[in-house]
Amino acid sequence: MPELPMTVPADGLPARVRIHEVGARDGLQNEKTTVPTEVKAEFIHRLADAGLTSIEATSFVHPKWVPQLADAEALFPRISQLPVDLPVLVPNDRGLDRALALGATRVAVFASATESFAKANLNRTVDESLAMFEPVVARAKEHQAHVRGYLSMCFGDPWEGPVPIPQVVKVTKALHDMGCDELSLGDTIGVATPGHVQALLKALNDAQVPTSALAVHFHDTYGQALANTLAALQHGVTTVDASAGGLGGCPFAKSATGNLATEDLVWMLQGLGIDTGTDLGRLVATSTWMADRLGRPSPSRTVRALAREELSHKEQ
Repeated sequence: MPELPMTVPADGLPARVRIHEVGARDGLQNEKTTVPTEVKAEFIHRLADAGLTSIEATSFVHPKWVPQLADAEALFPRISQLPVDLPVLVPNDRGLDRALALGATRVAVFASATESFAKANLNRTVDESLAMFEPVVARAKEHQAHVRGYLSMCFGDPWEGPVPIPQVVKVTKALHDMGCDELSLGDTIGVATPGHVQALLKALNDAQVPTSALAVHFHDTYGQALANTLAALQHGVTTVDASAGGLGGCPFAKSATGNLATEDLVWMLQGLGIDTGTDLGRLVATSTWMADRLGRPSPSRTVRALAREELSHKEQ
């Protein structure tokens, strides 16, 4: 349906949105079986060919914690010449060393807004994890690397329930103050609603964390990811995390379901007349290709709808 969606802009929205694609890392790390390195590399090449310019490639964590990404050293050289940003996760100094040795210029650290998830994901308290990240961020900046700070459990926690907004602001501001260039606010278990999103963004602004430094990362557990994204765009956020085909979740939070599907996001943004630089047809083909490799259909509604449309055209 090349003429659809109709472009009908809405007031108060940005002209362009940068999609931070997380399918190759956040998506594949949650797979029960390990995806071969050559398939990951082709996936990333296909995502770049679809016009995505920020593709999170892998994570330099210890293989014991995330065995699905144990091939980071083998994967990165296969993609490093792509003309796109290729951020990688680094949990500590050792991870940063590994990333810098391969020429990575964009890295990310991952913190938690709650004590329970900090313990489950990092085996540290929130304050201990921030203390661990501080020298990592400082050394990355010394190497002129761009640093992203992930913040999990910003809207709710499976162990603690509601997460007070001031608690999220405190940890986000700590990451900002230590030098993170960008801060991704994670709805790890998908419980956010639009009013909550806008209240948190306003509270962060009040704490001198600028909207320009913020990104949003929504999961679609309760079907709220697109509504929450629109609320963030209305506040002025212009960077949105999404996962091709809706892949992913979080291996350390069992109630975390798939990420916002990149195709669903692009469909909405195209309808709003917001530029992403992304070719939706190529993106759908890429997610269909990866779904075949994984042996199951894509959970993305847009992928499924457009795949059905293409099949019906072939049958006519």
